[in-house]
Amino acid sequence: MQVESFRVFRDLVETRSFSRSASLNGITQSAVSQQLRSIEVRLRVPLLERTSKQFALTREGQLLYEASREIIGYYQRFQHQLEEMRNIISGTIRLVAVPSLGLHELPPYIKDFLKAFPQVKIQVDYRRSNEVYESVASGDADVGFVAFPSPRKGLKVETFKKDTLHIICAAGHPLLKKGPVDLANLGQTKIISLAPEMPTRQGLDRILATRGLKFQPMMEFDNVETLKQAVEINAGIAFLPASAVATELAKGSLAILPHLGKEIIRPLGIVFRASRMVSPAVKRFLKALKTPRESASVPTPEPIAPSSL
Repeated sequence: MQVESFRVFRDLVETRSFSRSASLNGITQSAVSQQLRSIEVRLRVPLLERTSKQFALTREGQLLYEASREIIGYYQRFQHQLEEMRNIISGTIRLVAVPSLGLHELPPYIKDFLKAFPQVKIQVDYRRSNEVYESVASGDADVGFVAFPSPRKGLKVETFKKDTLHIICAAGHPLLKKGPVDLANLGQTKIISLAPEMPTRQGLDRILATRGLKFQPMMEFDNVETLKQAVEINAGIAFLPASAVATELAKGSLAILPHLGKEIIRPLGIVFRASRMVSPAVKRFLKALKTPRESASVPTPEPIAPSSL
């Protein structure tokens, strides 16, 4: 049996999906089925419960899965150690991020990293927060990025940066003439917000609640881009990071409304698998993320479109 066969079987078990295992290994779904049958013929044992409605391993299948994890682990460690000995930083890094981070926070880090390691390719995919965790857990992505990170079983979740949620309003909003506002006095002001199920909205609500505040938004949106467009047409004010509206702030269509009291801090998290070896390229990228950057909190707007990576 070849190493690739062990990898395909491991991915099949961990994703419980022939199609996802095929995608991870760059082969067709039928090729995954063929490899599974080939292994069963070679070992002369069934690996999957054919009568089960759910994905289930036989005892032999469970044994092979555990062996596959160890074999792939040893092989990856060997590859990574060999690359480090030869000082080779190459390959592809697969990132998955919520759109606000992927479009507005990551580009400066990616740009600096690719300048230092031009042989590395970086792919960025955009997902909702819960899908970011799932993509990393399943192996579809090497590293994930979320706002207000939370612990997840089998994953390492670390805060790599903290940014500030500002009150963003349309240029010329009447409140801009009154100086710093008291958050407690915003009850009569039209407020628009992200949808209740989104982590940034949930985190904001928790922070405001600790200050004895609770706002009822006039409108709610499921993405930052639509939200800030609504603010531009003066539909209301919103709490957003400056990086997400850097272009609009620069051209003067939006403004930051200063407020009294403590800043509203939004932690940004890195997500990666706790049980899988990472390549030298991923290791270097994680290190770069944890290295402080000048003016990283409000980067020059340089969004990377999903199709270009």
